[in-house]
Amino acid sequence: MAEAAPSPLRHQRPSLAVMGEAAQLAGLLPHLALEAKQVSAQVQLGIHGRRRAGPGEEFWEFRPFMPGEAAQRIDWRRSARDDRFFVREREWQSAMVHWLWVDLSPSMVFASREAQRPKRERALVLGLALADMLVNAGERVGLFGQAPPMATRSIIARLAEALLRGPPPETAMPESARIKRTEHLVLIGDFILPPEDFAARLAKLAQNGARGTILLIRDPAEEAFPFDGAVEFSGLEAEAPWRVGDAASMAQRYRARISAVTEAMRLSALRHGFGFVKHVTDRPAAEALLALAAQVSGQAQISGQAKP
Repeated sequence: MAEAAPSPLRHQRPSLAVMGEAAQLAGLLPHLALEAKQVSAQVQLGIHGRRRAGPGEEFWEFRPFMPGEAAQRIDWRRSARDDRFFVREREWQSAMVHWLWVDLSPSMVFASREAQRPKRERALVLGLALADMLVNAGERVGLFGQAPPMATRSIIARLAEALLRGPPPETAMPESARIKRTEHLVLIGDFILPPEDFAARLAKLAQNGARGTILLIRDPAEEAFPFDGAVEFSGLEAEAPWRVGDAASMAQRYRARISAVTEAMRLSALRHGFGFVKHVTDRPAAEALLALAAQVSGQAQISGQAKP
């Protein structure tokens, strides 16, 4: 009998489940953070930021002290390590705020033989790489529900730390988002829920003023249904097993259905002011990041024009 999916995750006490998930993430994040940095470096275009030195709270950089400047601007601790004076610059506060939300629920650990990576790993790489690009372009990025907006050059490490500190998101989408109309929300996941539920949750997010971009992550097997013969499908989120006597006879109907679901999601996103990108995990990560960056750039411009 063909194997269509990994065996389902077993339910445990919440504390043990959180500890296990944190341990898995701790093992994954170092190499995923490095990969995110590499992918980000491949696609450093398409986002035109506004960051420059100026009044603000976030540290931006040290620069040499210039003749004629007020002496109180000198950072004496930094200057003590060198033979010249340095000034601590802070970030200009008009930078756009982007909130990042990555689905780490059990369905995201699935990976077929055709995939380059499990969906969860690809989602983390793309989310962290996007954050790096946005910060390098002058924007601020926060982890929705877990970390405030930041504009630090170590954004990948800071977000990775935040992911490890708190329990990972266990739902297909956030229930609500209280963000300003001038801010931008990026949702990354497989969004495995009925199209009407997806539309309802998106409507609730939009009702609160959220605008943003959706990145749908799918495994190639979820798109193509490359199975034949008798197959037993095991769910990853406590669903009952599903047995099919002749999988090949269902392939055409399945592909038509998954295509219709994707189109319904895309139309719901557009209706509620969200950009929409689909990525299949047998494709290069840089390809998805380029499409995502283009969408985020366009959506951010729309959000930036909205009045608070």
